[in-house]
Order: sequence, then C-alpha cells, then structure tokens
Amino acid sequence: MIRIASTSALRRSFSTAAKPIQSTALFGKLEQIVPREQARVKAMRTTHGAEQIGSCSVDQAYTGMRGVTSMIWETSLLDSEEGIRFRGYSIPECQAQLPAAVAGGEPLPEGLLYLLLTGEMPTEADVQELSKELASRSALGSEAEAAIDSLPKHMHPMTQLCAGVLSLQPGSKFAQAYADGLHKSKLWQPALDDSLDLIAKLPAVAARIYRNTFKDGQVIASDPSLDMSANYAQMLGYTDDGFQELMRLYLTIHADHEGGNVSAHASHLVGSALSDPYLSFTAAMTGLAGPLHGLANQEVLNWTLAMQAEVGTNPSDADIEKYLWSTLESGRVVPGFGHAVLRKTDPRYMAQREYALKRMPDDALFRLVSQMFEIAPRVLTEHGKVSNPWPNVDAHSGCLLVHYGLTEQSYYTVMFGVSRAIGVLSQLVWSRALGFALERPKSCLLYTSPSPRDMRRSRMPSS
Repeated sequence: MIRIASTSALRRSFSTAAKPIQSTALFGKLEQIVPREQARVKAMRTTHGAEQIGSCSVDQAYTGMRGVTSMIWETSLLDSEEGIRFRGYSIPECQAQLPAAVAGGEPLPEGLLYLLLTGEMPTEADVQELSKELASRSALGSEAEAAIDSLPKHMHPMTQLCAGVLSLQPGSKFAQAYADGLHKSKLWQPALDDSLDLIAKLPAVAARIYRNTFKDGQVIASDPSLDMSANYAQMLGYTDDGFQELMRLYLTIHADHEGGNVSAHASHLVGSALSDPYLSFTAAMTGLAGPLHGLANQEVLNWTLAMQAEVGTNPSDADIEKYLWSTLESGRVVPGFGHAVLRKTDPRYMAQREYALKRMPDDALFRLVSQMFEIAPRVLTEHGKVSNPWPNVDAHSGCLLVHYGLTEQSYYTVMFGVSRAIGVLSQLVWSRALGFALERPKSCLLYTSPSPRDMRRSRMPSS
C-alpha cells in the first residue's frame, strides 16, 4: 500500500533547526517599525490617494514601459545621476558605514540585509547577530541535497538554481501560515521567516550546483563560523582572502536595483498573488536567466577577451580606439556601457574599480578594462547614438572573477541571484507588511482606425 505523506510531515522533513522568528532581535525591531509604516501608508493613501504619480505614452507601452512610474519599492531607488541608493544610502556611503569583516574592508552583505529590512544602519552587534541567525538556518537538509544532486550536470546552472530553490519550498512557513488562516496584516512575519531561511540557504544551494557541475560533485562542507560571503567562497572552493572580500563586495552591490528590472518586478508580481517567497524568488530567477537581464557581464567579458586576443595584453590607446570603432561600424554595440536609467558612470562599477586598483592593479585584463574606462566614453560620444556612454556594473565584474580563477561563465548569473535575493526578498517582506494588493494593470490594444473584427478595442484618436 502506498502512503502519501501529509503536508505537515513534508514541512517537518524540510525544516532545519532555527529558533522561532519571534525570538530574534530582527523580528523585535520590525515589530516596532511595521505598525508605524502601516500608519504612514494609510495616511498617504487617505491624503494623496487620487493624485497621479506617472503616465504612459504609446512609445512607452510598446517599449517595455521604460520610465513609467507605477509601483512602490521601499528598499532602493535608482537615480539617473547618483545611481542606486539603498534606503537612502549611496554605494560609497554603504561602503563607509556598513560593518566590515576586516578593518577598512568591504561591507558585509548581512549588514545591507539589515538596512533594507529595517531602514536603519546596523551596528556591528546587529550584523554579528544576523550573521549567526543566518548561519543557524543555512543547512539544506538531506531531501534538498538529494534533489539538487539528482539534476543533470549538463543542465544550465540557472535552471538548477530554480530547481534547487523549489526543492526547499515544501518547508515554506508562509504557505503554511496562509493555509492556517493567518490574518493578512501578519503575513509579513512568515514572509520574513521564509526569506531569512532562503537567503541563508542560497549560498549552499549555489555552491553545490557549482561543485556538481564543474568540480565532479566534490561538495565542500559549510562552515557556519564564517560570515555568509566567506562561507560561500570556501564552499565554492576559494579560500583566498581577496576572493572572500570580492564576494562581500559583489553580494552587496548587486543586491537591489529598485523594482522595475525584470527579476525584481517578477518577484513583486508573483508575490502579489500571495505566492510564498520560494515561488516568488524562483520567478525572479527565471527572469534573471534571460540574456537581456542576467547575462550582461558574460557578454562584456567575452567581448573584452576577444579584444584582448586581437590587440594583445599591452595595447596602446589607439589600438583600443580602433577596435571600438570596428565594433560600432559593424553595427554591434559595445557591451557594458550605457544603462536604461543611469546617465553617469555606475557607482557599482566604481566600487569594483577601486577594489581592483587596491588588490590587482597589474592584472592584464583589468588594465584593459581600465583603458576602456578612459577611452570608450569619448568614442561612444563621438559615435553619437547612445544617451549614456558611461560604464555600468557589468563592464567590470567579469574581469574580477577571472582574476581569481572563476572562469565558468555560465555560473556567473547564479552568483548574481544569490545577491539579488537580499533585495527582492527584503521588499517582499515589506510588500506583505504594507498590504500591497494583487498586481493587475490594465492592458490595451491600440489602432488608428476602426477594426472590422472588434470595435471594442482601444482606439487612438484621429489626428
């Protein structure tokens, strides 16, 4: 006789030993903040509910809704001149004020997670406590490990990441709380619980995928005594202090980029249906896997390596300028330059450049990237077909990873996903805390003359 496990039994088998969320200091902090923010939003809607915050042109409707202001994103805001601000703090301010693992080092992403969730800059004690909390939640459990290990090694790492996250979903406390009838004003609590679990487990999921796919399945055990970034690095197989610092920087600066990008919006949309954080984050990762979103740094790296193969490891500025013009005149774009919103050099690029200048100034690929930083904006401006000739974050990250020997490019987007969880899941907690409704914008079909097939469709007025 076949026995089907009950839902509660499944949840027990996928759960790990961690103290109840209500007993954590982070929960206590949010329990104080959430009612105040709920009251703020209620007052905002009462006073300004009918006011318009944006509009949409025909061009915008046909071109990905770029620039259409129509959603709330609490955790970060992208300014065209200043770049991203996390809860009002710029990248340089976060580097200066967030606690670091070593004096003068890169910020710990656990600190950014605290900032995004609470809106307050954490103390070292806050970060240490949160880091320990995440470590206590980081074990995958045998069922999830077996599910990840069973995936075909030729499967793309991003597909494996989505499958790995979904293998954790039976342990969702949010799904159970909803099924138990928890009041919607309290749903942020199991959302926080799930989000901390998922953020804690993602480095182990991601590292297992890397070791299974590229290192013959030789999995390296987690070390909960390390901070999240250092532990992720060592599970990948990298124990160099410089790589650990790079992971701290990488996971911090890629964490959030307001709500309109594909991965953030996907998590927001799916989460609005009250799908649990595991399902919502998987939606984000399927978007991040798309070549127009999460593959940009690979395209930049491949283009830069192709240039290096042609111009050599010690090219002149004239050699690089010639290669740039050759790319543009062939009808191709120079990858890594320009951004849908930014109109200045991406601060995330500058953070990586400063890291490279400090740790790897003589690296040949970095020297080429550095020359590009000086030459490409002028060439792109002379070309005249770009609104922003300045480098973005993807123009730099690839050369840093190559420097430390992580050359498996198909894996890079997985690392991006580990970082992006910090931002989109922080917002997901706040979406539930503030009672955001099911997202359901109105669509339309535009035409300029009456349609004999369907007169009920939207029609533009005659000129």
